Amino acid sequence: MSSVAERTRVIVWLSYFVLITAQVLELWMGAAPWIVWVAFLVPLVVFIPGMWRDNLRSYIWLCFVLLLYFMRLVVALFADPSSPVAIAGMVAVVILFISAMMYVRWRARELKEAAATAAGHGE
Repeated sequence: MSSVAERTRVIVWLSYFVLITAQVLELWMGAAPWIVWVAFLVPLVVFIPGMWRDNLRSYIWLCFVLLLYFMRLVVALFADPSSPVAIAGMVAVVILFISAMMYVRWRARELKEAAATAAGHGE
């Protein structure tokens, strides 16, 4: 992997854990029942194995799911604009979405170039 893709992947993982932490804090502070915890966290946690294996489709689907969290956090920020948990969650969602999207783009380009190089050597 190139250094740009590696750095972007680090940003993805950092913002991913900030988002999960913000969600956990929000649920804990709100004393949410366990079913709400499941509904809020499972859609995020389900992508961890695919992201760990560097499956680009997992990153793509994560971006789609992040749109739901973005919408929910916008509503939370309109309800309480000074909430540090909602602000941290929103910043994490935006950074995670952009970095995951860029990681997929750069990593796909690297994989395509590696495949073209391998095909060129195979002749």
